[in-house]
Amino acid sequence: MSDEKRRTRPAVQYGPTAGTVASNVQSLRKRRQLSIYQLSALLRSAGRAITPAAVGKIERQERQVSVDDLMALAVALGVSPVTLLLPPNARGPKDQNGIPTEARTEVTGAGEVGVVSAWRWAWCEDPLHIDPDLSDEEADRLVMDFLLNSRPIGLLSATEDDRIMSAAAGTRRRGRRGPSVD
Repeated sequence: MSDEKRRTRPAVQYGPTAGTVASNVQSLRKRRQLSIYQLSALLRSAGRAITPAAVGKIERQERQVSVDDLMALAVALGVSPVTLLLPPNARGPKDQNGIPTEARTEVTGAGEVGVVSAWRWAWCEDPLHIDPDLSDEEADRLVMDFLLNSRPIGLLSATEDDRIMSAAAGTRRRGRRGPSVD
């Protein structure tokens, strides 16, 4: 094939979530005092063969992590997959009174958001964004739609459609009040 006809493969572009995953894999591996070789062996035992070199590349953000890789890494590291996707600390810098503010993070597709808001979204508690200009009725409808489409049926009840049960406690109002970083 001539050089003219050869298509070059575009360079992989990693988003902000890939950086968070890379950092979290490395910090969790080190916290558990695992070498990249030991983590690779755990992954192989879990049915997902990722070489030690590939683990190192994941940590340096030089290798993409597939959804299957993410799940296997979470199993091997003993955490929820969400733990790999979001920052481990919701506390940001202290304000002038010495009180920690909410840390901010960039979520691929959403831009910069509060870490607490990102975690509540990942836990299926609140939508990532609720426009403060929405009426209470519109905000309630947004929250209910989010809960109905984000949660599995049967999580809290064996017989009822329980996807919105905990929303009755005022999920939307907590989200509007602002997160706590205590």
